[in-house]
Amino acid sequence: MTHPATSPVDHIRTWLPELTAWRRDFHAHPETGFEEHRTAGLIAERLRAMGIEVTTGIGRTGVVGTLRHGPGNRAVGLRADMDALDMAEANGFAHASTIPGKMHGCGHDGHSTMLLAAARYLAETKRFDGTVHFIFQPAEEGQGGARAMLADGLFERFPCDAIYGLHNRPGMRVGQFGLCAGPMMAGAAFFDLTIQGRGGHGARPESTIDPVVIGAQIIGAWQTIIARSVAPADTGVVTTTGFEAGSAYNVIPDRVVLRGTVRAFRAETMRLIETRMRELASGIATGFGATATLDFREIAAPLVNQPTQTDLIADAAAGLVGEAHVDRRRVPAMGSEDFAYMLAERPGAYILVGNGEGEGGCEVHNPGYDFNDAAIPYGGGVLAATVERDLAPR
Repeated sequence: MTHPATSPVDHIRTWLPELTAWRRDFHAHPETGFEEHRTAGLIAERLRAMGIEVTTGIGRTGVVGTLRHGPGNRAVGLRADMDALDMAEANGFAHASTIPGKMHGCGHDGHSTMLLAAARYLAETKRFDGTVHFIFQPAEEGQGGARAMLADGLFERFPCDAIYGLHNRPGMRVGQFGLCAGPMMAGAAFFDLTIQGRGGHGARPESTIDPVVIGAQIIGAWQTIIARSVAPADTGVVTTTGFEAGSAYNVIPDRVVLRGTVRAFRAETMRLIETRMRELASGIATGFGATATLDFREIAAPLVNQPTQTDLIADAAAGLVGEAHVDRRRVPAMGSEDFAYMLAERPGAYILVGNGEGEGGCEVHNPGYDFNDAAIPYGGGVLAATVERDLAPR
């Protein structure tokens, strides 16, 4: 069957009512990390209906669709995340979450739909020469879904010469794209610091080793790490987000627990920050006669775009919307992305897709967030156009 050589965006837009229904169904039935059984089942069902070979259960709940065309021996991977967040939704529209305490607050429902749109387009038009693997990843939100898929032999079972991913960006107009070569998103770690002191009566602090005061001193000292230990040309973030202490007005507790997050664009900077956090916490606690134990856990590596693939997907985007609507020097973000682990294994790039300034314009991880369905053709279109460029018949 012959199809006119229309833009992937225009082609996908003809399916927008159906794709919108798919996306809103995902939104209404959110599933968090490694629990995406319904979502994965629907994705597998839709891929098979497109004539795409499907493998399930990769990294527990991950799905990979494989489409081959022509004699070419190159393969490209396209990746989207599937999981929702453990947070309550504040929206009252018809497709709001039906699962208490869970919602698609980051747009992964839209990302999965975009990748399904790209798969449908490529299966129908077949304007490429080689193999495309459609990678639907579970558990992106800090639970290690990318590493689970890699440990399950993702790239050994589905070899890829290059991989590409995307994320919606609230505040950026629909039809605009942004990316940069090199580090684009920070690596991330979570930490818990346990300070063991000696509790007692709030009126007799001299008989105690007060972990509350020690915790406050440590939080303040940690803020000097970025200013005095990290080089000015580099950057990082140390944020304490929790301080768990006593429960009575007149009791100094035995123990305090601090928790929070660290961000950095370089693995070396992350290690430096961890070392200084340990040294400062231990030194300050010891000075007061207490002990401090730090549990520091990496949850995401820095996301690094390779120049060749960055140019390729940026060119694909510009071919769809014009160069003026593609920001090739997007300022890197301190947010993190599990796709970084896949990019550490294979060359590739990650691009931001405008989610609009009105509908869906509020930030991700917000109880009022919703993905903007008008962005589906652009996300699906840029993935499809990237394949057509990377796997162009030679």
